[in-house]
Amino acid sequence: MKIDTRQIPDEGLTLAEEFSPAELDLDTEIIKFCGPVKAKAAVTKSYDAITVALTLNAPMLASCSRCLQEFNAGFNKQFQLNYAVDKLQPLIDLDSDIREEIILSYPINPLCSDDCKGLCPRCGHNLNEGGCNCGTT
Repeated sequence: MKIDTRQIPDEGLTLAEEFSPAELDLDTEIIKFCGPVKAKAAVTKSYDAITVALTLNAPMLASCSRCLQEFNAGFNKQFQLNYAVDKLQPLIDLDSDIREEIILSYPINPLCSDDCKGLCPRCGHNLNEGGCNCGTT
């Protein structure tokens, strides 16, 4: 998403764009995006600053840190970015800042549910599906 600071009217500007997860290099071992990242931006300009209020939404799958099953986590985030007005560089590219905000929002230990029982430490059976036959649970 690129903004030409010379094209921002006094009343502000609203932009919408979709990014492919591959374009932003967002997938990891535990986080997978299964659709485009939709971005909406409200851009305002004062004498020496540009403010961009962003809303991001995307379908996302995560691997549970206890049972290793994939689950639908979804991604929704609202945040604000501020830039100084630079007459020598009137074009602002938001892509790297958007990518950074998404990655900083990844869950550290995603859980499919708060009461996930995880895996049997002995045989690896998913305990959410019932007890196992190894005698540990």
